Amino acid sequence: MSEIFRRTTRPDPALFFSRNDKNDPRLGEVVHREEADYESAEIVIVGCPQDEGVRRNGGREGVALAPDAIREQFYKLTPYNIRRPIFDLGNVRIGGTLEETHDDHKAVIVQLLRDKKRVIVLGGGNDISYPDGAAMAEVFGPENWIGINVDSHLDVRIAAQRNSETPYRQLLEEGLLRPNRFFEVGYQTHFCSPVYYEYIRQLGVQRISLELLRSRAESDMELKEMIKQKFIHHSSSLNTFFGFDLDVVRSADAPGTSAPSPLGIRAGEFIQLVKYAASLANTRIIEFSEVNPKFDADNRTTKLVAIAMHRICSGAS
Repeated sequence: MSEIFRRTTRPDPALFFSRNDKNDPRLGEVVHREEADYESAEIVIVGCPQDEGVRRNGGREGVALAPDAIREQFYKLTPYNIRRPIFDLGNVRIGGTLEETHDDHKAVIVQLLRDKKRVIVLGGGNDISYPDGAAMAEVFGPENWIGINVDSHLDVRIAAQRNSETPYRQLLEEGLLRPNRFFEVGYQTHFCSPVYYEYIRQLGVQRISLELLRSRAESDMELKEMIKQKFIHHSSSLNTFFGFDLDVVRSADAPGTSAPSPLGIRAGEFIQLVKYAASLANTRIIEFSEVNPKFDADNRTTKLVAIAMHRICSGAS
């Protein structure tokens, strides 16, 4: 256990909001952050405050600010319906290179999974899906987990250096994620290279575009049905990772992202998908990435993620 504390920094106490009103408690007064409280926690929050992967990809910087900006909004919320103990581990220490940061991040996530915690990861760039997925493969085996990328982009780019658009290419080509156990959800075809789309199609990756996601009355129904049809006989053995890139939400609801778009899922649909992720007993990691507080209006994006975290903590199976 001491190793994960060596690889992380403690959360800023100033983020833990309190109204000092016994009739109106807030999560800042409820969530634990002392090392002695780790063992009893069922849900653990960890941040990775870096934007090197976004910078390498030519994106706009600022996502390094996201973990604490999200925490600031999360700890203002009430503990209504939250009964499971939550622990905030703080932020992964940032190394000299993105690769070093990923190594430390993976080591932390591996230990959290082995300790049977449900993990909420706050990015940072979407490149953290690589160490998160590599941790899933190390703990459970490449054949025993499902990866779900909820994103307007495919993130299977070929590049000289890993970046925010390469994580799933790395996982697939290193054999850490089986193609038929990988879901691309919410992608927008006008953002997808035909070459990369053909790559995932030929591999047999499960694909649910934004248009297909919208074809059901409720946003999570298409994903539910596909998982049920493909893996119904493995539901008790397949562990699940959900990566939510906030670029998937339309900019009217989430303006503070790395690559905003006027099209995307609505805030309510986003929350429905997060609630579905939380409802699955074998969901091990729910990751949020690409939130950019520098471009957020009225904290709409960080508040949306904070509410999503609340739904995870109140609805965890």
